[in-house]
Amino acid sequence: MLLALTMILAGCAGSSAKRGGGYYKDDGPMANAPKDLHLIPDATPRIEPFAQSNLRPYQVMGMRFEPIRDSRPFSQTGTASWYGKKFHGNTTANGERYDMYAMTAAHPTLPLPSYARVTRLDNNKSIIVRINDRGPFHSQRIIDLSYAAASKLDMIGPGHAKVRVEAITHDDIRAGRYQQDAPAEQKKAFARADQDTPKQSSPERSPSADPLSEFIASQERLGQQTAMQDNSAQSQAADQPARQDGFFLQFGAFSSRQTADKLAQQLNNDLAQDYNQPVHINNHQNFYRVRLGPFNSRTEAANAATKVQQVTGQSTQITYED
Repeated sequence: MLLALTMILAGCAGSSAKRGGGYYKDDGPMANAPKDLHLIPDATPRIEPFAQSNLRPYQVMGMRFEPIRDSRPFSQTGTASWYGKKFHGNTTANGERYDMYAMTAAHPTLPLPSYARVTRLDNNKSIIVRINDRGPFHSQRIIDLSYAAASKLDMIGPGHAKVRVEAITHDDIRAGRYQQDAPAEQKKAFARADQDTPKQSSPERSPSADPLSEFIASQERLGQQTAMQDNSAQSQAADQPARQDGFFLQFGAFSSRQTADKLAQQLNNDLAQDYNQPVHINNHQNFYRVRLGPFNSRTEAANAATKVQQVTGQSTQITYED
Protein backbone atom coordinates (compact mmCIF):
# COMPACT_ATOMS: atom_id res chain seq x y z
CA MET A 1 0.00 0.00 0.00
CA LEU A 2 2.75 2.46 0.99
CA LEU A 3 4.78 1.55 -2.08
CA ALA A 4 1.78 2.14 -4.33
CA LEU A 5 1.04 5.47 -2.65
CA THR A 6 4.65 6.56 -3.07
CA MET A 7 4.59 5.79 -6.78
CA ILE A 8 1.30 7.59 -7.32
CA LEU A 9 2.52 10.52 -5.24
CA ALA A 10 5.50 10.93 -7.52
CA GLY A 11 3.15 11.38 -10.47
CA CYS A 12 0.44 13.42 -8.75
CA ALA A 13 2.37 15.65 -6.36
CA GLY A 14 1.89 18.97 -8.07
CA SER A 15 1.78 21.08 -11.20
CA SER A 16 5.50 21.97 -10.96
CA ALA A 17 6.31 18.50 -12.29
CA LYS A 18 4.25 18.93 -15.41
CA ARG A 19 5.37 19.53 -18.96
CA GLY A 20 3.80 20.53 -22.26
CA GLY A 21 1.39 17.66 -22.90
CA GLY A 22 -0.64 18.14 -19.74
CA TYR A 23 0.85 15.06 -18.08
CA TYR A 24 3.60 14.77 -15.49
CA LYS A 25 7.34 14.76 -16.12
CA ASP A 26 8.60 11.44 -17.52
CA ASP A 27 5.00 10.30 -17.91
CA GLY A 28 2.65 10.33 -20.89
CA PRO A 29 1.65 7.98 -23.72
CA MET A 30 3.85 5.20 -25.06
CA ALA A 31 5.95 5.98 -28.14
CA ASN A 32 3.66 3.79 -30.27
CA ALA A 33 0.32 4.26 -28.55
CA PRO A 34 -2.57 2.25 -30.07
CA LYS A 35 -4.83 4.16 -32.45
CA ASP A 36 -7.95 2.22 -31.52
CA LEU A 37 -8.42 3.12 -27.85
CA HIS A 38 -11.98 4.19 -28.60
CA LEU A 39 -12.79 0.49 -29.16
CA ILE A 40 -11.91 -0.48 -25.58
CA PRO A 41 -15.20 -1.19 -23.79
CA ASP A 42 -16.07 0.53 -20.53
CA ALA A 43 -15.50 -1.42 -17.35
CA THR A 44 -18.42 -3.76 -16.60
CA PRO A 45 -19.65 -3.18 -13.04
CA ARG A 46 -19.99 -6.21 -10.81
CA ILE A 47 -20.27 -6.65 -7.08
CA GLU A 48 -16.80 -7.23 -5.62
CA PRO A 49 -15.77 -7.42 -1.96
CA PHE A 50 -13.92 -4.34 -0.76
CA ALA A 51 -10.25 -4.69 0.20
CA GLN A 52 -10.34 -4.11 3.95
CA SER A 53 -6.72 -2.97 4.02
CA ASN A 54 -7.68 0.01 1.84
CA LEU A 55 -10.58 1.17 3.98
CA ARG A 56 -8.47 2.56 6.81
CA PRO A 57 -7.80 6.32 7.14
CA TYR A 58 -4.41 7.42 5.80
CA GLN A 59 -2.28 10.54 5.42
CA VAL A 60 -0.31 11.81 2.43
CA MET A 61 1.49 15.17 2.19
CA GLY A 62 -0.12 16.31 5.40
CA MET A 63 -3.62 15.56 4.07
CA ARG A 64 -5.80 13.03 5.86
CA PHE A 65 -8.17 10.86 3.84
CA GLU A 66 -11.10 8.84 5.22
CA PRO A 67 -12.07 6.15 2.70
CA ILE A 68 -15.73 5.33 2.21
CA ARG A 69 -16.30 1.96 3.86
CA ASP A 70 -19.55 0.86 2.23
CA SER A 71 -21.43 1.04 -1.06
CA ARG A 72 -23.33 4.32 -0.97
CA PRO A 73 -24.37 7.06 -3.42
CA PHE A 74 -21.54 9.50 -4.11
CA SER A 75 -21.24 12.40 -6.52
CA GLN A 76 -18.37 14.83 -6.92
CA THR A 77 -17.52 17.56 -9.42
CA GLY A 78 -13.99 18.76 -10.03
CA THR A 79 -10.89 18.33 -12.18
CA ALA A 80 -9.71 14.98 -13.50
CA SER A 81 -6.15 14.18 -14.54
CA TRP A 82 -4.55 11.02 -15.95
CA TYR A 83 -1.44 8.89 -15.50
CA GLY A 84 0.32 6.75 -18.06
CA LYS A 85 3.57 5.03 -19.02
CA LYS A 86 5.55 6.02 -15.91
CA PHE A 87 3.30 3.79 -13.82
CA HIS A 88 2.37 1.15 -16.41
CA GLY A 89 2.90 -2.28 -14.84
CA ASN A 90 3.42 -0.94 -11.32
CA THR A 91 1.41 -2.19 -8.38
CA THR A 92 -1.76 -0.27 -7.56
CA ALA A 93 -3.06 0.37 -4.04
CA ASN A 94 -5.40 -2.57 -4.61
CA GLY A 95 -2.48 -4.93 -5.23
CA GLU A 96 -3.13 -5.24 -8.97
CA ARG A 97 -0.97 -4.24 -11.94
CA TYR A 98 -1.68 -0.81 -13.35
CA ASP A 99 -2.59 -1.12 -17.03
CA MET A 100 -2.73 2.26 -18.74
CA TYR A 101 -4.86 0.67 -21.49
CA ALA A 102 -7.56 -0.64 -19.11
CA MET A 103 -10.62 1.34 -18.04
CA THR A 104 -9.50 2.09 -14.49
CA ALA A 105 -8.95 5.09 -12.23
CA ALA A 106 -7.48 6.21 -8.93
CA HIS A 107 -9.59 7.99 -6.30
CA PRO A 108 -8.56 9.03 -2.79
CA THR A 109 -11.67 7.84 -0.92
CA LEU A 110 -13.97 5.57 -2.99
CA PRO A 111 -13.81 1.90 -1.91
CA LEU A 112 -11.33 -0.40 -3.64
CA PRO A 113 -12.41 -1.96 -5.86
CA SER A 114 -15.56 -0.15 -6.94
CA TYR A 115 -17.01 1.41 -10.08
CA ALA A 116 -17.88 4.95 -11.09
CA ARG A 117 -19.29 6.84 -14.04
CA VAL A 118 -17.13 9.79 -15.07
CA THR A 119 -18.67 12.46 -17.30
CA ARG A 120 -16.67 15.25 -18.89
CA LEU A 121 -18.85 18.30 -18.45
CA ASP A 122 -17.82 20.38 -21.47
CA ASN A 123 -18.44 17.66 -24.08
CA ASN A 124 -20.85 15.39 -22.15
CA LYS A 125 -18.79 12.27 -22.92
CA SER A 126 -19.25 9.59 -20.30
CA ILE A 127 -17.36 6.43 -19.34
CA ILE A 128 -17.46 3.74 -16.63
CA VAL A 129 -14.21 2.95 -14.83
CA ARG A 130 -13.12 0.50 -12.15
CA ILE A 131 -11.53 2.23 -9.16
CA ASN A 132 -8.49 0.16 -8.17
CA ASP A 133 -5.93 2.73 -7.02
CA ARG A 134 -5.43 5.69 -4.67
CA GLY A 135 -4.73 9.25 -5.82
CA PRO A 136 -4.45 11.93 -7.01
CA PHE A 137 -2.97 13.61 -3.92
CA HIS A 138 -3.44 17.13 -5.17
CA SER A 139 -5.83 19.72 -3.79
CA GLN A 140 -7.08 20.63 -7.28
CA ARG A 141 -7.65 17.09 -8.62
CA ILE A 142 -10.42 14.66 -7.68
CA ILE A 143 -9.64 11.59 -9.84
CA ASP A 144 -6.75 10.17 -11.86
CA LEU A 145 -7.88 8.31 -14.98
CA SER A 146 -5.98 5.66 -16.88
CA TYR A 147 -4.62 6.65 -20.27
CA ALA A 148 -7.39 4.69 -22.04
CA ALA A 149 -10.14 6.25 -19.90
CA ALA A 150 -8.77 9.76 -20.46
CA SER A 151 -8.52 9.09 -24.19
CA LYS A 152 -12.21 8.21 -24.41
CA LEU A 153 -13.01 11.56 -22.77
CA ASP A 154 -10.72 13.41 -25.24
CA MET A 155 -8.52 14.75 -22.45
CA ILE A 156 -5.10 13.32 -23.38
CA GLY A 157 -3.90 16.58 -24.95
CA PRO A 158 -5.06 19.06 -22.29
CA GLY A 159 -4.17 16.58 -19.55
CA HIS A 160 -7.10 17.53 -17.36
CA ALA A 161 -10.79 18.37 -17.62
CA LYS A 162 -13.72 19.20 -15.39
CA VAL A 163 -15.76 16.09 -14.70
CA ARG A 164 -18.55 14.69 -12.58
CA VAL A 165 -17.74 11.44 -10.73
CA GLU A 166 -20.72 9.30 -9.70
CA ALA A 167 -20.29 6.09 -7.74
CA ILE A 168 -22.05 3.00 -9.08
CA THR A 169 -23.36 1.29 -5.95
CA HIS A 170 -24.07 -2.38 -5.38
CA ASP A 171 -27.79 -1.52 -5.51
CA ASP A 172 -27.23 0.17 -8.88
CA ILE A 173 -25.53 -2.98 -10.16
CA ARG A 174 -28.28 -5.28 -8.90
CA ALA A 175 -30.95 -3.10 -10.51
CA GLY A 176 -28.97 -2.40 -13.69
CA ARG A 177 -29.35 1.34 -13.23
CA TYR A 178 -25.84 2.01 -14.51
CA GLN A 179 -27.05 0.77 -17.92
CA GLN A 180 -29.45 3.68 -18.38
CA ASP A 181 -26.74 5.95 -19.81
CA ALA A 182 -24.70 3.19 -21.44
CA PRO A 183 -23.99 3.07 -25.20
CA ALA A 184 -26.53 1.20 -27.30
CA GLU A 185 -24.21 -1.75 -28.00
CA GLN A 186 -23.71 -2.37 -24.26
CA LYS A 187 -27.46 -2.35 -23.67
CA LYS A 188 -27.90 -4.83 -26.53
CA ALA A 189 -25.27 -7.18 -25.10
CA PHE A 190 -26.82 -7.07 -21.65
CA ALA A 191 -30.30 -7.65 -23.05
CA ARG A 192 -29.02 -10.71 -24.95
CA ALA A 193 -27.48 -12.13 -21.78
CA ASP A 194 -30.78 -11.60 -19.98
CA GLN A 195 -32.69 -13.39 -22.75
CA ASP A 196 -30.31 -16.36 -22.82
CA THR A 197 -30.17 -16.90 -19.05
CA PRO A 198 -32.91 -19.19 -17.67
CA LYS A 199 -35.04 -17.56 -15.01
CA GLN A 200 -35.63 -19.35 -11.73
CA SER A 201 -38.90 -19.24 -9.88
CA SER A 202 -38.83 -17.30 -6.63
CA PRO A 203 -41.54 -16.51 -4.09
CA GLU A 204 -40.46 -12.86 -4.30
CA ARG A 205 -40.93 -12.65 -8.07
CA SER A 206 -43.88 -10.68 -9.36
CA PRO A 207 -45.25 -10.13 -12.87
CA SER A 208 -44.04 -6.52 -12.72
CA ALA A 209 -40.45 -7.40 -11.81
CA ASP A 210 -37.75 -5.65 -13.82
CA PRO A 211 -36.18 -8.23 -16.24
CA LEU A 212 -32.73 -6.65 -15.70
CA SER A 213 -33.05 -7.06 -11.94
CA GLU A 214 -34.26 -10.64 -12.45
CA PHE A 215 -31.16 -11.46 -14.52
CA ILE A 216 -28.75 -10.09 -11.92
CA ALA A 217 -30.66 -11.74 -9.08
CA SER A 218 -30.55 -15.08 -10.93
CA GLN A 219 -26.76 -14.79 -11.18
CA GLU A 220 -26.52 -14.20 -7.45
CA ARG A 221 -28.80 -17.19 -6.71
CA LEU A 222 -26.73 -19.39 -8.99
CA GLY A 223 -23.60 -18.21 -7.23
CA GLN A 224 -25.04 -19.13 -3.85
CA GLN A 225 -26.11 -22.57 -5.09
CA THR A 226 -22.68 -23.42 -6.54
CA ALA A 227 -20.48 -21.80 -3.88
CA MET A 228 -19.99 -25.13 -2.08
CA GLN A 229 -19.40 -27.21 -5.21
CA ASP A 230 -16.04 -28.82 -5.98
CA ASN A 231 -13.43 -26.21 -6.93
CA SER A 232 -10.26 -28.30 -6.99
CA ALA A 233 -6.98 -27.05 -8.37
CA GLN A 234 -7.00 -29.80 -11.01
CA SER A 235 -10.32 -28.71 -12.50
CA GLN A 236 -9.19 -25.08 -12.46
CA ALA A 237 -5.95 -25.86 -14.26
CA ALA A 238 -7.82 -27.66 -17.02
CA ASP A 239 -9.58 -24.41 -17.85
CA GLN A 240 -6.40 -22.39 -18.36
CA PRO A 241 -4.98 -21.82 -21.85
CA ALA A 242 -1.54 -23.28 -22.53
CA ARG A 243 -0.12 -19.77 -22.44
CA GLN A 244 -1.25 -17.46 -19.63
CA ASP A 245 0.51 -14.18 -20.46
CA GLY A 246 -0.55 -11.48 -22.92
CA PHE A 247 -3.73 -9.61 -23.77
CA PHE A 248 -7.14 -11.18 -23.18
CA LEU A 249 -10.74 -10.32 -24.07
CA GLN A 250 -12.84 -10.67 -20.93
CA PHE A 251 -16.58 -11.12 -21.37
CA GLY A 252 -17.45 -11.10 -17.68
CA ALA A 253 -16.59 -12.44 -14.22
CA PHE A 254 -19.10 -14.43 -12.20
CA SER A 255 -19.35 -15.94 -8.74
CA SER A 256 -21.27 -18.84 -10.32
CA ARG A 257 -19.35 -21.46 -12.30
CA GLN A 258 -22.62 -22.52 -13.92
CA THR A 259 -23.22 -19.02 -15.28
CA ALA A 260 -19.65 -18.79 -16.58
CA ASP A 261 -19.92 -22.21 -18.25
CA LYS A 262 -23.16 -21.23 -19.98
CA LEU A 263 -21.70 -18.01 -21.36
CA ALA A 264 -18.48 -19.72 -22.49
CA GLN A 265 -20.43 -22.46 -24.25
CA GLN A 266 -22.63 -19.91 -26.02
CA LEU A 267 -19.59 -17.89 -27.15
CA ASN A 268 -17.70 -20.96 -28.34
CA ASN A 269 -20.71 -21.94 -30.46
CA ASP A 270 -20.87 -18.46 -31.96
CA LEU A 271 -17.12 -18.16 -32.58
CA ALA A 272 -16.30 -21.70 -33.69
CA GLN A 273 -15.71 -20.66 -37.31
CA ASP A 274 -13.66 -17.57 -36.45
CA TYR A 275 -11.19 -18.66 -33.76
CA ASN A 276 -9.19 -21.84 -33.25
CA GLN A 277 -8.58 -21.06 -29.59
CA PRO A 278 -11.68 -21.54 -27.45
CA VAL A 279 -13.22 -19.15 -24.96
CA HIS A 280 -11.99 -20.40 -21.60
CA ILE A 281 -12.70 -19.89 -17.90
CA ASN A 282 -10.10 -18.52 -15.49
CA ASN A 283 -10.71 -18.72 -11.74
CA HIS A 284 -9.39 -15.54 -10.14
CA GLN A 285 -10.08 -14.72 -6.46
CA ASN A 286 -13.22 -16.89 -6.47
CA PHE A 287 -14.61 -15.25 -9.61
CA TYR A 288 -14.90 -17.21 -12.86
CA ARG A 289 -13.60 -15.00 -15.67
CA VAL A 290 -14.82 -15.84 -19.19
CA ARG A 291 -12.00 -14.92 -21.57
CA LEU A 292 -10.61 -15.30 -25.08
CA GLY A 293 -6.88 -15.17 -25.69
CA PRO A 294 -4.09 -14.57 -25.19
CA PHE A 295 -3.26 -12.14 -28.00
CA ASN A 296 0.24 -10.88 -28.72
CA SER A 297 -0.60 -7.15 -28.74
CA ARG A 298 -3.32 -4.76 -27.67
CA THR A 299 -4.00 -3.90 -31.30
CA GLU A 300 -4.56 -7.58 -32.09
CA ALA A 301 -6.88 -7.87 -29.09
CA ALA A 302 -8.78 -4.71 -30.05
CA ASN A 303 -9.28 -6.00 -33.60
CA ALA A 304 -10.55 -9.27 -32.17
CA ALA A 305 -12.89 -7.37 -29.83
CA THR A 306 -14.45 -5.59 -32.82
CA LYS A 307 -14.95 -8.86 -34.70
CA VAL A 308 -16.32 -10.64 -31.62
CA GLN A 309 -18.85 -7.87 -31.07
CA GLN A 310 -19.95 -8.05 -34.70
CA VAL A 311 -20.45 -11.83 -34.48
CA THR A 312 -21.89 -12.18 -30.97
CA GLY A 313 -23.13 -8.72 -29.96
CA GLN A 314 -21.03 -9.07 -26.79
CA SER A 315 -18.87 -6.22 -25.48
CA THR A 316 -15.54 -7.18 -23.97
CA GLN A 317 -12.86 -5.66 -21.78
CA ILE A 318 -9.20 -5.92 -22.76
CA THR A 319 -6.96 -7.06 -19.91
CA TYR A 320 -3.25 -7.76 -19.71
CA GLU A 321 -1.41 -10.39 -17.64
CA ASP A 322 2.22 -11.44 -17.52
